[in-house]
Amino acid sequence: MRIGLMMDLYKPHISGVTNYVALHKRVLEAQGHTVYVFTFGGEDFIDDEPHVIRSPGLPLNFKDTGFQVNLRYPRSIQRLVRSMDVVHVQHPFLSGQLALRYAKDCGVPVVFTNHTRYDLYAQHYLPAFIPEAVGHSLLQTYLPSFCDRCDLVIAPSPGVVSVLRQLGVAAEIKVIPNGIDLSPFQARAGAKTRAELGLPENEVVLMYLGRLGPEKNLAFLLRAFAGVAAACPGVVLALVGDGPEADNLRAQAQLAGRSSRVVFLGQVPYAEVPAYLRLADVFVTPSQTEVHPLSLIEAFAAGLPALGINAAGVGDTIVNDENGWLSTPDLAVFTAKLARLVMEPALRRRLAAGAGESSRQYDINHTAGLLLKEYERLASRRTQRSRGWTGLGQGLRRLWP
Repeated sequence: MRIGLMMDLYKPHISGVTNYVALHKRVLEAQGHTVYVFTFGGEDFIDDEPHVIRSPGLPLNFKDTGFQVNLRYPRSIQRLVRSMDVVHVQHPFLSGQLALRYAKDCGVPVVFTNHTRYDLYAQHYLPAFIPEAVGHSLLQTYLPSFCDRCDLVIAPSPGVVSVLRQLGVAAEIKVIPNGIDLSPFQARAGAKTRAELGLPENEVVLMYLGRLGPEKNLAFLLRAFAGVAAACPGVVLALVGDGPEADNLRAQAQLAGRSSRVVFLGQVPYAEVPAYLRLADVFVTPSQTEVHPLSLIEAFAAGLPALGINAAGVGDTIVNDENGWLSTPDLAVFTAKLARLVMEPALRRRLAAGAGESSRQYDINHTAGLLLKEYERLASRRTQRSRGWTGLGQGLRRLWP
């Protein structure tokens, strides 16, 4: 098959979606399919994979989003999009509209995966002069009509289905999780030591891995950690990642008198993520904006129990008291649960075993296979329609030679 993956952002931008798409592409290519990524910007970036098609874009640097904007593809890329058997859109706005214009209108099936809680991201990334209610109303107007025009809508978790329904999406939605490559998280190659990263050898290490952005609710995590550190001296919080909130979080840790207990490890190459996770004892995420938290799944694959807030995405992934614990958004409740995980090593070991077991369902070979079946079904339906029209034309010619 010829498969087009359309995105507003791709490498060198680092995100869970970027990492997932690159891995999904690699698995499909290993099975003999030809897979293209269509994206904007980064023309000077040297890709380490084939068939990454970049169009020029106007940088949109508002709040460090990394987005580049363009409302059309060059003609040569338009023709390439139309040659696909199926197009899979990862973002609904810019690339989503281009998929409908260049693919759907020419009969190429369009699949859309909703990777993001756009309703919650809007609170943090819309300009200050646009009221929150206006942003929500725009989503309620846009997403249902966009999804109706797609041939298939994918939700990475059941909670996302509920979110889309609340926004008025009536189209059929299938739940297919985003996958990861489990093997690097289970292997010991490329291992690091705590000493290399400035982490104490004999203390409990809590780890957050991801973007340091306002939507991730990390100020809440630092407040919870301050309470835990006051009661449990032998604990450290390691934050792996970077983003616009990094300086604010450092200042908050310093004001709380916990700067020596909060370690900022910065952004790391994706290939090194498994080695970092294996140094931790517990994975923590306070985010309520996740759709399908890949970093949480990666932590499970590395054998880490997790603590998160019971919201769509995280609440679909953590099975309470099996692979981690879920908390309400209440600071006291979250802090108390975090303290128990720090103080009870037997509890951590039990949940860690469940975490490793639950990660198997997210094997990229399994999830890519599920999506491939959908691609093939849609492409086959298109072929059948095409044959139907051909047969009709031949019949008419026999009637009216």
